[in-house]
Amino acid sequence: MEENLKILVVDDDQTNGSIVSLALTQTAISMEIDEVKDGNHAFFALINNHYDCVFFNYHLPNQDSFTLIHKLQSSGIKVPLVILIDSDNEQIARELLKLGASEYFLKSRLSPETIAQILRSTIRIHHAEMRLDLANQELKESREQLVLQQKELTAQQQHIKYQNFKLLEISSFKSLFLATISHELRTPMNAIIGFSQILLRPKFGQLTNQQLDMVEKILNNGKDLLLKINEILDFSQLESGKLELKPEILDLSKVVSHAVTKIRPLAEAKNLSLLVKIDLENTLVFNDAVRLQQIVINLLSNAVKFTEAGTIWVEIQETTQNQVIITVKDTGIGIASQDFQKIFAAFHQIDQGIGRKYSGTGLGLAIIDSLVDIMGGKIDIESQLGVGSIFKIKLPRKINLAPDLGSVVFSPHQNPFHSVYSPHKAAINYPHLKL
Repeated sequence: MEENLKILVVDDDQTNGSIVSLALTQTAISMEIDEVKDGNHAFFALINNHYDCVFFNYHLPNQDSFTLIHKLQSSGIKVPLVILIDSDNEQIARELLKLGASEYFLKSRLSPETIAQILRSTIRIHHAEMRLDLANQELKESREQLVLQQKELTAQQQHIKYQNFKLLEISSFKSLFLATISHELRTPMNAIIGFSQILLRPKFGQLTNQQLDMVEKILNNGKDLLLKINEILDFSQLESGKLELKPEILDLSKVVSHAVTKIRPLAEAKNLSLLVKIDLENTLVFNDAVRLQQIVINLLSNAVKFTEAGTIWVEIQETTQNQVIITVKDTGIGIASQDFQKIFAAFHQIDQGIGRKYSGTGLGLAIIDSLVDIMGGKIDIESQLGVGSIFKIKLPRKINLAPDLGSVVFSPHQNPFHSVYSPHKAAINYPHLKL
């Protein structure tokens, strides 16, 4: 309770008013008391001043007690109201309590002790009610704010859904465009490659050395361009979900060996050692041979592209009966750790400028990532700048794209490390990276 209270006494009977004021002043409570004679004066006083409590006689003229309560409620003025009644008028007091009065007590029991007790109790209850009203108001505002936020969130979600729909539509058009343009480009490119090969056959006439060199460049560039066109076509099919695997029981060691054979000329051109290790008790798997070979070729092509000197390793091993791992390791330029996720993004290049050193569409690793994903596998990467990179492709021995064919069984064997191409016969020494 405040140290110095301000009290308003409303009573048309000056004697009663004085008795109440006297009783209040005789309490141990520090207070300032104002007296008015009717409801109108009381209302005017309450509008212009703050009071901690109001004592008023229920028997004001012209039902002023009821009128005063209605006026206070209409004006939003909240103050504790204590009614003074005679012993035979408790029914009227209860009606006033229903309208908004705080407490009542009998004039016959008026004493400094009882009035001090009522004053403290009334003000304490009033403060509690005010805190409750404030909490309810804050709760109401919070609910309204939540409703508003929910509406805004719903609107944002609808906007995001619309944007996602438009993005999917655009992506679909893009995939369709890539597929269409790839098909359109493959036909003339195959013709260029075919006619170049015909020109290189001796039975169609002897070419001069200069002509032979030019035709070979046409053929090689045509093959390179066709490879890029095929990458774009594969990517568009993967992105649209139209690329389907064609699984069969195959010898994984042969698939990898074929891929290595195709990459061997690139390694020879850069004087790189290319080593293969097959560490499988069972070389049979159930997968798509073409797509498996594509994964290995893409990994090896990247390894050759980004390795200026040293060695490239390919290893096949099994961790469990139901999983195989294809690992490609190089001593190339390496990849910064912050770029590990970026390199699998479509069209991403380590050097993004037009005059970049390393050519390519930036789709190789994106295609590998998608193929491994639909095969139910996983890609792990380890790399250090200036040291080299390790790509591990973990694949199930049998992909789940067909009815259960039972266990894949083959005679156990283990092939030793053998060199596909190693001009320097270099020993494997890769101290900084663990396979």
